[in-house]
Amino acid sequence: MAENRASTYGEGVPCWVDAQLPDVEAGKRFYGELFGWDFEEAYGGSVWARKEGEPVAALARKADGRLPTVWTVYFATPDVEALADRVWAAGGQVVTAPVPVGDLGVTALVTDPEGAVFGLWEPGGHPGFGRRHEPGTFAWAELYARDTEAANAFYGELFHDALFGPGARPDFGRAAVSEVFPAEMPPHFLVHFAVADCEAVLGTVSRLGGRIQAPPFETSYGKVAVVTDNQGASFAVLERA
Repeated sequence: MAENRASTYGEGVPCWVDAQLPDVEAGKRFYGELFGWDFEEAYGGSVWARKEGEPVAALARKADGRLPTVWTVYFATPDVEALADRVWAAGGQVVTAPVPVGDLGVTALVTDPEGAVFGLWEPGGHPGFGRRHEPGTFAWAELYARDTEAANAFYGELFHDALFGPGARPDFGRAAVSEVFPAEMPPHFLVHFAVADCEAVLGTVSRLGGRIQAPPFETSYGKVAVVTDNQGASFAVLERA
């Protein structure tokens, strides 16, 4: 079911994802076949992925080859500068200061105290996802942390209403890194896309040149597998119960 794009997401709600890739054209081929996305040119040479006409993600070319090939989740806010200040005051870092993205909105990249990177998005002309919670669209963001209690305290304060407020239905959870990954893996957010059949999708990922990092496992929010695309960007596929 499509979301109402005119409605903006509340502060602390995941509202957008993008992938920083060495080769955007290769990304279009991979994700277009995997998730049925169509693409259109967008701001600054990036492309928007659309599902049934609605925006669901963006693919952008890495500005610097030394930067990681990665999916990033963005959390909505009505005031990106104020939220970035709160992140810093709570022990996080501001990686890139707030910057306008044309008339679409204002963005910043920040980290939590353990170094997990996430984005902030203050909407202008672009509220965020036009569709979510259905196959081929964003479904969940899981934070893999070393100190889960510290993560609870940081995000519980930062995004209290989105996580615990009246009627809150979070698309965001956290787990210990060691539950899924080697203990030396740095803390990070893992973007999850919904799929109808987790196992079936893994065959397509492999055929398209991606690889399976973690075979399907059960979570409180569904069956999950962790994969990388054919350029090394990690993401998860989620089959809801």
